[in-house]
Amino acid sequence: MFHFNLRSDATAELTVLCVGAHCDDIEIGCGGTLLHLKMAFPRLRFHWVVFSASGTRGQEAAKAAELFTAGCEKDIVLKEYRDGFLPYIGSEVKDSFEELKHRVDPDIIFTHWHGDAHQDHRLLCELTWNTFRDHLILEYEVPKYDGDMGRPNLFVPLEAPLYERKVDYLFEAFASQQGKRWFDRETFLGLMRIRGMESNSSSGYAEAFYSRKIVL
Repeated sequence: MFHFNLRSDATAELTVLCVGAHCDDIEIGCGGTLLHLKMAFPRLRFHWVVFSASGTRGQEAAKAAELFTAGCEKDIVLKEYRDGFLPYIGSEVKDSFEELKHRVDPDIIFTHWHGDAHQDHRLLCELTWNTFRDHLILEYEVPKYDGDMGRPNLFVPLEAPLYERKVDYLFEAFASQQGKRWFDRETFLGLMRIRGMESNSSSGYAEAFYSRKIVL
């Protein structure tokens, strides 16, 4: 198991790109880690892109992005591609990535896991790697009915109250999702608790990622 520390440095600048297919993917997949980065790097800039964010869900996505990036420089982009159909309009989605490449040179990229069961998630992961070839890319996980949880190889321990704040923000932002049986505190805390156990986190909680390539 590989451990690394994200040490606080008041002078360090960090640019983070977050890519999500749907309106709550980024927040569920890496929201706690983003809050951790905010504490560690006061000079933090976010580029936040959600590809299927229209209507009420788009309004919720904007609110969530503001909650998780509060106090930081940010560029929030909410696109309105049809949910579930991204692979069938792949050329248009690819154009969006090409535009993104010319706008941001991130230090860390958070995107979907390549083994995710949702086709939209897999496409965005593929295009992330195709577009950003010389960057640190961390693939996050999103729990779902498909039962596609894997074996991640990079962990970020989360101290209290960060993991609790992550869940609080999810419920504050995504009111339309709260009637769904999977959208509850136990789901989100339970996954972070399992990853915390696997990484021997001192708090018992962590988020986990898949990293296919790291240069030290």
